Amino acid sequence: MNADRLKKIALVTGANKGIGFEISRQLAKQGITVLLGARNEQQGTEAATKLSHEGLDVRFIKFDVTDEATIREAAKFIEEQFGKLDILVNNAGVNLEYGASVPTPSQVSLDTLRQTFEINFFGAVAATQILLPLIRKSEAGRIVNVSSNLGSLTLHSDPSFDWYDVKQLAYDSSKTALNAFTVHLAHELRDTNIKVNSAHPGWVKTDMGSDAADLTVEEGADTPVWLATLPDDGLTGGFFSKKQPLPW
Repeated sequence: MNADRLKKIALVTGANKGIGFEISRQLAKQGITVLLGARNEQQGTEAATKLSHEGLDVRFIKFDVTDEATIREAAKFIEEQFGKLDILVNNAGVNLEYGASVPTPSQVSLDTLRQTFEINFFGAVAATQILLPLIRKSEAGRIVNVSSNLGSLTLHSDPSFDWYDVKQLAYDSSKTALNAFTVHLAHELRDTNIKVNSAHPGWVKTDMGSDAADLTVEEGADTPVWLATLPDDGLTGGFFSKKQPLPW
C-alpha cells in the first residue's frame, strides 16, 4: 500500500502566506501530510518548498476557491494519490474594506459585496461540497472554517464589544454566512465521524491584519490547528477563539 495513504492528509486553502501558511506548518509538525493550496503556482510552490526545507511533508496544490475547475482537479488528484482527505481548512479569504476609510453599509458597493462573498463564502462552500466525498472516507474527518469574531451578530450588537464600531458589511456578513454554513453542515454530519467548526484566529500580524495586530501568526493558527486535530470526543458545530466558545 502507498505509504501516503496511511498518513493523515490535510488541505489548507489560501496557504501561501499568513495564517494559512502557519496552519500548514503546525499541522505538518504533527506528522500530517499537508497540501498547501494556493491559486498562484509560483507563490504556492515557493511556500511549500520553504516548509519542505524545514523537514516537513508539505506539497503545493493549485487551488482557487473561485474556480470550480481547479477544485475538481485537486479533488481528482487527492483521490488518486491518497484515496481520502482527513482535514480541510477553509482559510482563503479577503477583506476589501480594510483600511482608513471603511464604507458605511449604505455606501458599500454591490461589487465589493459580491467579490467578498465569492471568496469568503461561496468559495468555502464550493470547496467543501466538492471535497466532502473524500472527507467521508476519512476515519476522523475535520472541517475548519476560518471565520472572524466580526461575523458574530451577538458581539456586533453589544456596545461593550472591542470592535463594536468596526462595521464592514461585506467582510463581516460573509463571515456570518460562513458561520451559518458551519452550523448547517455540522447538523447534517452530526451522526458521522466528521466534525465541523468555525475558528476566529484573532487580530493577527498578516497582510490583512497589518503590523498593528496584537497576535503572531503562530498564535493565530493555534485554534484552527486545534480544531483540525480534535479527538473523537471533540466538539462539532461550534465557534471558537483561543479554544474557547464565541457567541454566534
